[in-house]
Amino acid sequence: MDISTLLRSRTVAALASPHGIDHYLSHVNPMWAAHDVRASVVAVHRETDTPGAPVATLTLQPTATWRGHRAGQYVQVGVDLPGSARRMTRCFSISSAASLPGEQITLTVRAHAEGQVSKFLVDARPGLVLHLSQAQGSFTLPVSPATPGIDPLVFITGGSGITPAMSMVRTLLRDGYSSDGRGKCAGRPVTFLHYARSEADQIFAEELSEMAAADNDVTVHVRYGTATFNELELRRLVPDHRNTDTFVCGPSGLVDLVTTAYGGTPDSTAGSRLRLEFFKPPRTSTGAGEGELSFTRAGKSVANTGAPILEQAEALGLRPEFGCRMGICFSCTKRKTEGTVRKVLSGAESSLPDEDIQICVSAPVGDCVVDL
Repeated sequence: MDISTLLRSRTVAALASPHGIDHYLSHVNPMWAAHDVRASVVAVHRETDTPGAPVATLTLQPTATWRGHRAGQYVQVGVDLPGSARRMTRCFSISSAASLPGEQITLTVRAHAEGQVSKFLVDARPGLVLHLSQAQGSFTLPVSPATPGIDPLVFITGGSGITPAMSMVRTLLRDGYSSDGRGKCAGRPVTFLHYARSEADQIFAEELSEMAAADNDVTVHVRYGTATFNELELRRLVPDHRNTDTFVCGPSGLVDLVTTAYGGTPDSTAGSRLRLEFFKPPRTSTGAGEGELSFTRAGKSVANTGAPILEQAEALGLRPEFGCRMGICFSCTKRKTEGTVRKVLSGAESSLPDEDIQICVSAPVGDCVVDL
């Protein structure tokens, strides 16, 4: 039995309970993991220096637990901000081509004025260790190099919405080659229509310019400033757009206009040909905001707000141990002695007495007592 298999065994899990083996491995080397995914920042490349909203691409080396990603997917990134007791998580598209297990990936992040995580990442330095989920999302190409397609593709993006589209086009160019060895999009003609506020604000400007000039089956159209999407231009560029696989990612206004052009409404897609990407926080189902939440070891109680137990404990001044804050690791596992809790992601409830729960993703329903 090799060491990785041993670390994932039930015997080791039982010995490490309730925290899990990764909790202990991280204290030895943050890049050692049996289950969790972490990544070290290898390089940071500034894409733009737009005042108030700079953009940077981070090259990450994940732990061996990274299972790879399909082009167009995203990850949840967990960051321990300096001076903060809470790990903050945000979702970011992977901008690099599809990866295999353990391979490097890139995230392209725009700093937002109110975005603590995005601003921190844009100014990150090599060596910083981040917490990652496995790749998520279905905004992906319906084909792979093993099962290539030949139908045309359309990408319509705005601002930072270009990142998942770049992942897909980079994958097509990497995996598809013509008989003379030159990069092609696996035989699929691609129309890439992107909207940016200005040339200075354009992400991947040099690569897009090279892509447009190359003989690679990719036609690039970039629009700046006040130029907005309109159906007439789309009909000129792609006459049969409604019968063409189209991927759209960008501001809600752009998404609404494109959806209408494809025969849908802003509240619905126009069928299987049109694929839309939205970045929203995970849907949560909180407990009822009533009753009392008690922490027996601390000898403190608080009126239940319905938020996850970890957040309510921190608001009370307690500092329970935690890890991913996403329900992936088990660093925050505590014993619930009385009451009912609800999983904030699934809505499943449990009223079992003396059960171990992950307090980062468990919200009390009414009165609840936790051994903390």
